[in-house]
Amino acid sequence: MTDDTSLTLSAQDSLVAIMVAVSASDENIRTTELIKIQAAVNLLPIFADFDIDRIKTVSQIVFDLFEQEDGLDAFFGLVRAALPERLHETAYALACDVAAADGKLEEAELRLLEEMRYELTIDRLHAAAIERGARARHLT
Repeated sequence: MTDDTSLTLSAQDSLVAIMVAVSASDENIRTTELIKIQAAVNLLPIFADFDIDRIKTVSQIVFDLFEQEDGLDAFFGLVRAALPERLHETAYALACDVAAADGKLEEAELRLLEEMRYELTIDRLHAAAIERGARARHLT
């Protein structure tokens, strides 16, 4: 178990944590979701100087928090502390892409996305546009 008092995340860690959280939200981490996370970290400019080995560490932090009773609140506290407001929509877009990666949205994923919109203060219209873009990118 991770000690909450010693946890600090970078902005990049927070983006990875958001993606991992969406993937883990339905308790079934799919290969397509993992590939989406890996591709985002490998290709997006925000991750240019990110140490890829941090994915495992950040993932474990998310898993540990999700096992705790108030883990979701602690998770969002860590993310908000590390993530500048200018990256809130980026975080939500990455979350939507991971959620849409396997072609279906589970109820748990939808609830977590709703909570993310609230916690990251994503405007309703912006959220709808981000969600529509993710849907369009992942149609088969």
